[in-house]
Amino acid sequence: MANTTPLRVKSITDFHRVTGLPSPLHPLVSLVDYSAISNYHANNATSAVFDFYSISVKRNLNEKIMYGQQPYDFDEGIMYFLAPGQVLRLETAEDTTSEPSGWVLLIHPDFLWNTSLSKSISHYDFFGYACHEALFLSEKEEEIINGISQNIGREIQGNIDLFSHQIIIAQLEGLLRYADRFYNRQFITRRISNHRVLSQLEALLDNYFNKNEQSLHGAPSVQFVSEKLNISPNYLSGLLKTLTGLNTQQHIHEKLIAIAKQKLSTTDLTVSEIAYELGFEHLQSFSKLFKNKTNQSPLAFRRAFQ
Repeated sequence: MANTTPLRVKSITDFHRVTGLPSPLHPLVSLVDYSAISNYHANNATSAVFDFYSISVKRNLNEKIMYGQQPYDFDEGIMYFLAPGQVLRLETAEDTTSEPSGWVLLIHPDFLWNTSLSKSISHYDFFGYACHEALFLSEKEEEIINGISQNIGREIQGNIDLFSHQIIIAQLEGLLRYADRFYNRQFITRRISNHRVLSQLEALLDNYFNKNEQSLHGAPSVQFVSEKLNISPNYLSGLLKTLTGLNTQQHIHEKLIAIAKQKLSTTDLTVSEIAYELGFEHLQSFSKLFKNKTNQSPLAFRRAFQ
C-alpha cells in the first residue's frame, strides 16, 4: 500500500539520497539529469514536499504529476517551477516504454542568502503556478534555457568559489528573466483559450453578484475566483494582466465599481446601504476604493445624476 504521507525532502543531499543519486557536489545547489534518477518513488511515497526551489525541463518522465486535482502528463518538453513547501503528488504512468530526459535544478534558499536574488525570486509568480500551468517551450526557447542550465552545471562541476557563486546567481537571474519573457509569450499565443478564461471570469462575477452572494459572503476573493476557474491565483493574475492590463483583484474591483455606479445613479439607496450590499463591512473602505477608481466620492458621483 502506498504511503499517503508526503515525503519531506529537507535538503538537496536528501533528494540525491532518496532518488538513488550520488552525493551532490555542492550541498546548496545541484543540477540533476533525469535519466540518472533510479528511485523516484522512494519509501513508496505518492507525494513529496521539498524545502528548496526546483526548476525543471522534462520529457518522457513516465510520470503523471498532480498539483491539487490537476494531472499533467510530461510527454513533451516543458518547464515548471516549485517554491519550497509546495506539495507534488506522483503517479506512475501506464506507458513506461519511453526514456526519460531533461533536468532539474535544485537551489536551497541558503544559496541565495545575501544576493539580489534572495528578494527578487519572490517576484516571479510562476513559482506559484500549478503543474498544469507549466511553460511550453519552443525549440529555440528550450535551447536558450538548456544553454543557461549547462553553464550552471559547468560551474557546479568545478571547484565552487566566490566567483562561481556569483556566476551561478547571475545565470539563475538570466534563466528566470527568460522564463518570465516566455510565459508572457505563452499568454499571448494562447489568446483563444485565455480569452475563454476571461469570459468565464466575467460570467462567474456576474453570477456571484446577480445572486447577491456578496451580501452574505462579502466580495469574491482572488482565491475564490481562482478555485472556481480551476486556475492558480498567480497564473490567473498573470494571464489577465497580459490580456487586459488588470490582475484578478483589479477585475473584481472593476466589477464592484460598475455595480456601485449603477446603484448610485438609478436607486435611492444610501451610500452606506450600497456599501453593505456590495459586501463591505465598513463604509470608509468602500468610499476609499470608489474614489481611487473614479477620482470622486460616491456622493459626488451621485450628484452628477441629480
